[in-house]
Amino acid sequence: MIAIELIQGDITKLSVDAIVNAANSSLMGGGGVDGAIHRAAGPELSVECQAIAEARGSCPPGEAVITGAGRLPCKRVIHTVGPVWYGGGQGEAGRLASCYRNSLLLAEKAGLSSIAFPNISTGVYGYPKAQAAELALSSVKQTLPETPGIKKVIFVCFGQENYELYMRLKGDAYE
Repeated sequence: MIAIELIQGDITKLSVDAIVNAANSSLMGGGGVDGAIHRAAGPELSVECQAIAEARGSCPPGEAVITGAGRLPCKRVIHTVGPVWYGGGQGEAGRLASCYRNSLLLAEKAGLSSIAFPNISTGVYGYPKAQAAELALSSVKQTLPETPGIKKVIFVCFGQENYELYMRLKGDAYE
């Protein structure tokens, strides 16, 4: 049985196998959850992200990479780049779904069993919160059969609005 949890709080405080970072394409930290994760992890995370960026260039929206966690209490950080919202007609939904799918697949490949997701793309990237929440829940639900090693998924909502959206939608998606 897979545990799906919903909390409101700070993703950098969680002792799970992996937290997901809503990264920018350079992987070098920025604002929002990305900046908070980089600050909490310390310089080790930036060094590892720099090496990945030098080896592969930027990380396109929808893709994901995995690193160590530096000073964070989790074991690993999965960095995924969410799409910027341009009105919904430029493939945003597919790229956002890929963020969740690719993060779960990376966690499975790395032998991790618990993963925590932030609200990807709903901050400065402007994705409508209700649509993003629905897509997050459905993408995870669709991917979980392919990731039998994943035993716990946590959606970490930073703000009350996102938390309430997820609370309403979670019952529909998982019960």
